[in-house]
Amino acid sequence: MSEPILQTTGLTKEFRGFVAVNGVDLSVDSGTIHALIGPNGAGKTTCFNLLTKFLPPTRGTIRFKGRDITGLKPADVARLGLVRSFQISAVFAHLTALQNVRVALQRERGGSFDFWRSDTVLDRYNGRALDLLDQVGLHEFADVPAGQLAYGRKRALEIATTLALDPEMLLLDEPTAGMAHADVDRIVALVSRIRQGRTILMVEHNLSVVEGLCDRITVLTRGRVLAEGDYATVSRNPDVIAAYLGSEAGDAAHA
Repeated sequence: MSEPILQTTGLTKEFRGFVAVNGVDLSVDSGTIHALIGPNGAGKTTCFNLLTKFLPPTRGTIRFKGRDITGLKPADVARLGLVRSFQISAVFAHLTALQNVRVALQRERGGSFDFWRSDTVLDRYNGRALDLLDQVGLHEFADVPAGQLAYGRKRALEIATTLALDPEMLLLDEPTAGMAHADVDRIVALVSRIRQGRTILMVEHNLSVVEGLCDRITVLTRGRVLAEGDYATVSRNPDVIAAYLGSEAGDAAHA
């Protein structure tokens, strides 16, 4: 049985009287892929923002690898190995795929990103950057400006830049949102490849993706945990079917 790498206790976020996340107890085991699902407005992205310190909690605690990180800043959490992607793809459109990954790799130089230096100064990052592009299936697109990549490949590039930070735990916010079927399949295969030696927590609306990838699922509704378990358990829960999955998913679960 895996040990929890990330735990929350009573995690709560209020916005002027509106409770977006309400007393969430979450436990993510090391080495697993864990999904956070729920209808729109359930509090999933707010929960992500709390975990990665882009929002301060109103109440509750967050522990990563046994350490209380509740009061830390986003950059401090990232340095500990807890790194996130965003629902909207965030890449430098006018830089090539290789240059995007190289910028992420430059974090080891601290605050000095050396944009003004000649390329030869930064060539030592190219080998690792190409390796990361290869991991996400973008090796042949290394010299293509990111703005010219298809949407699914931009998301893959974003994952490559997060991997450049060498995360022990990766949080993926809607990694397949807005994708065509072929791109979804590509991202599913990518997440399967990069899970080795990592823990992944993902928000995902596509239930076929969740079913095929995730070891454990937490269902949120109205900011609270409604159910938790593997896909078979969650998909047969009447409360989950009523709140989120709907009759079609319920029929599929019993097929």
